[in-house]
Amino acid sequence: MKSDTDFMEMTIESEEIYSGRLLHVFKDTVRLPSGNHSIREYIKHPGASVVIPYLGNNKIIMIRQYRYPIQMVMLELPAGKIDPGESPEKTMARELAEETGYHPGSLQFICKIHPCVGYSDELLYLFWANDLRLSVTPGDDDETIETVEMSIDAAMELVFSGQVTDAKTLIGLFWLNEICRNPDLKQKFIQ
Repeated sequence: MKSDTDFMEMTIESEEIYSGRLLHVFKDTVRLPSGNHSIREYIKHPGASVVIPYLGNNKIIMIRQYRYPIQMVMLELPAGKIDPGESPEKTMARELAEETGYHPGSLQFICKIHPCVGYSDELLYLFWANDLRLSVTPGDDDETIETVEMSIDAAMELVFSGQVTDAKTLIGLFWLNEICRNPDLKQKFIQ
């Protein structure tokens, strides 16, 4: 097997094509391991946190919201962009409260996810939230969100019927299913 260094590409030139509120688009010229040059276009993203809000009794909270790039209302796990200077845990607690009105009594890290390595450096942090406490937290005024309480079985039916297509939600729901059915994981995450 080759070493990782045998795959590395060296940046020759980097140009920022677009700088927005959320995303920054770059076009780089790189030297390939073969010595040839190529162009790499990619998006820099600040990262985000995703949460599985577990209500107990095999139920979770999901959200419905309109996603402009695909022109569809999506059923998703709560998630949000990491603000400058904010930890992924703090982001998740804030976003969970803003999007669902719940505060986590317990927040546990599950894994990191790179959702689109072919064109972005975006990194998602997936969490498990337990002991949810309902409180009134104002949401963002540029989002219209509906909360949906559902059983794990109902959520998995939506996955297997192709009705859930959001990558972070699919990954989170597969983790949810495994946590609730694997005794070792259940003991670790469900208190």
